[in-house]
Amino acid sequence: MSFLDFFRPAAAPEAQSRPGDLDEVSAPAAPAPTAPNVQASTGHLFAGLDDPDLLAFMRTGGETASGAYVNASKALQNMALLRCVTLISESIGMLPLNLVERGDEKKYATKHPLYRILKAKPNTWQTAYEFKSLMQLRVMMHGNAYARVIWSRGQVLRLIPMCPKRVTAELDDSWNMVYTYTRKDGGLITLPAAEVFHLRDLSEDGIVGLSRVRLAHEAIGIAQQAEKAAARLFKNGVMAGGALSAPSALSETAFGRLKDSINEKTGAENAGKWMILEEGLKAEKWANTAADAQHIENRNHQIEEIARAMGVPRPLLMMDDTSWGSGIEQLTILFIQFALQHWFTIWEQAIERTLLSDGDSESIQAKFNEKALLRGTLKDQAEFFAKALGSGGHAPWMAQNEVRELLDMPRSNDKGADELRAPANQGKTNEPAKTT
Repeated sequence: MSFLDFFRPAAAPEAQSRPGDLDEVSAPAAPAPTAPNVQASTGHLFAGLDDPDLLAFMRTGGETASGAYVNASKALQNMALLRCVTLISESIGMLPLNLVERGDEKKYATKHPLYRILKAKPNTWQTAYEFKSLMQLRVMMHGNAYARVIWSRGQVLRLIPMCPKRVTAELDDSWNMVYTYTRKDGGLITLPAAEVFHLRDLSEDGIVGLSRVRLAHEAIGIAQQAEKAAARLFKNGVMAGGALSAPSALSETAFGRLKDSINEKTGAENAGKWMILEEGLKAEKWANTAADAQHIENRNHQIEEIARAMGVPRPLLMMDDTSWGSGIEQLTILFIQFALQHWFTIWEQAIERTLLSDGDSESIQAKFNEKALLRGTLKDQAEFFAKALGSGGHAPWMAQNEVRELLDMPRSNDKGADELRAPANQGKTNEPAKTT
């Protein structure tokens, strides 16, 4: 068998292009046949000869040291990784991404055309939540996320996601970023940096980001193999709770009575009841072995390894029940500061780099509103806003309409609703006490 025999074109039903790729970058005049997918003799399917996963498959022989093959789609079948990815991508998709005017007033730049693109409608088929969640998912899984920027008269009209497997980023001889997109028919489209919104994770060269899945593929592979071992145990293992042993073979009469007795003692209503054993039978209860305990410990350890790679605190993976309750507020702050703040900065600076002109960047900035995740109970909110408005003699730092805006309430037209009020008990502390 030759080297080329190791790969073969996929069967006709599998040769269609994957969903979710960009179709609107530059549609051909007439439909062209799609490039055939490539399938390894081991059964793994790749998008084509230019699929980065195919190159990684050829370099490693298709497997990790644990014997598992790990790519982006297979990695998401691990529940710990799925929880990490969905937790961060859904949080990014849910949080408001605003354009804010620089300066003391910090007003939203609602008149800017990009405001609606980021806030409501990035393209014709996605909501802002769907677009942000998809881009965040891709940058976490592949290290890079790309979106084609459609410009018209200096304004952004649409942001169209591009499959990261079909995009190649590089610096040209003039030290400018250039992106090459591979269409479904195999044609190539060259795009300048101004037409590609690029999110990149940790990078070695500053051009493309590193895939956390590839960096942690050994840990994910071990987790996959441990999960398979547990599945095989439930499928093929003996799950009996114990055994009855006899010095010699039982008679047919004794065996029949024993079988009927066991059947009679099944069910929750018979829990804890005793059995009568005859002909020298002895009962032996099977307990968990040290190997079983080590297997469980190994699976928990792999969850921790994946959590470290994705930057998610361990309690948010539902592993530490004792962390819930009074510590949930501190856990939320920990998650925002050390898991989300990194991504906030990547998004905000990428928007300023590509979607805002130099003139706009001087007066406008993109900001995530992480306060949506920091809201406490109604009692905590009431206490905070009361102090912010000047209750209890505190110097006020918020106006009434600012509080109403954070609570998604309509603005008040009352006089002074936009001004800082004097503390509630100001003027009383120096008054002499009244005498009768």
